[in-house]
Amino acid sequence: MIYYKTSEEIEGIRKSCLLVSRTLAEVAKIIRPGTSTLKIDKLVEEFIRDHGAIPSFLGYRDFPNAACVSVNDAVVHGIPANYELKEGDIVSVDCGATLGGYVGDSAFTFAVGEISDDKRRLLEVTRESLNKAIEAAKVGNRLGDISYAVQEHVERNGYSVVRELVGHGVGKSLHEDPEVPNYGKRGHGLKLQDGLVIAIEPMVNMGRKEVFTADDNWTVYTRDRKPSAHFEHTVAVRKSGPDVLTTFKFIEEEVFGMAV
Repeated sequence: MIYYKTSEEIEGIRKSCLLVSRTLAEVAKIIRPGTSTLKIDKLVEEFIRDHGAIPSFLGYRDFPNAACVSVNDAVVHGIPANYELKEGDIVSVDCGATLGGYVGDSAFTFAVGEISDDKRRLLEVTRESLNKAIEAAKVGNRLGDISYAVQEHVERNGYSVVRELVGHGVGKSLHEDPEVPNYGKRGHGLKLQDGLVIAIEPMVNMGRKEVFTADDNWTVYTRDRKPSAHFEHTVAVRKSGPDVLTTFKFIEEEVFGMAV
C-alpha cells in the first residue's frame, strides 16, 4: 500500500535526510587508505545517535551494523569489518537515520585516494543517472519513466544496471511501497502523485549486470567481480517538481571545498 505524505510529514523526513547527508559528509573526512570499514560504521552510528536519532539500518531484518559499506565489486549491503581501504578503491556508504519518527536514507560512493579513469567514469555515469531519474520524478509521470531514465543513460554509456535490487518508498519505515527499479519502460507503472516520497538509488556495474549474495546473507557482489557504484537520494514528488530531501553538498564541501 502506498502512503502519500503531507507537507508536514515531508518536512519531518527532510530533517532526517539532512542528518543522513551530514553523516555522509563526516564519513568523507575519514575516507583514505588505511581506514577500516568498521571505523566508518562506528562513526556513522555515533554521529546519528549524537544528534538524537536512531540508525535505521541497525537491526533492520537483523542487519548487524549502522551502515552498509561496500567496496569495489560489492554492490550493496556490505557488512563493515576489519578491511582497511586501499588506494584506488571505491566504497559505497549507505545509511539511514530515524528522527522524530521519520526515516532519511542516502548513499554515496567515495573514491579512496587516486582511482583509475575507468572507476572515475563509472562514478560519474552512475551519479548522472541518478540526476536524470530525479528529473523524471514529476507529478503525472509514471514510475517507469524514472526507471527508464537510469537504464537508458547507464546502458548508453556501456555499463549495466542491477536487476535484483531496487529503490523504494521512504517515510515512517525504511522500506515502503512502491519499489523503484533502475530499469523499465517509459509510460509504464504507477502514476506519480504529489506526496510520494521515494529513495532513488542506481546500482551500476562496470561489467555484466549479474550479481550474487555472499555467505553472510547480506553482501551483494558482481558476478564477474568488476566494480560497482551506488548513489542514492530520497526525493519527494511535488506539484512544483521533484524535491530532493537529501543532499551531497556537504560531502562536496568536505572533499572539494565547495558544492559542485
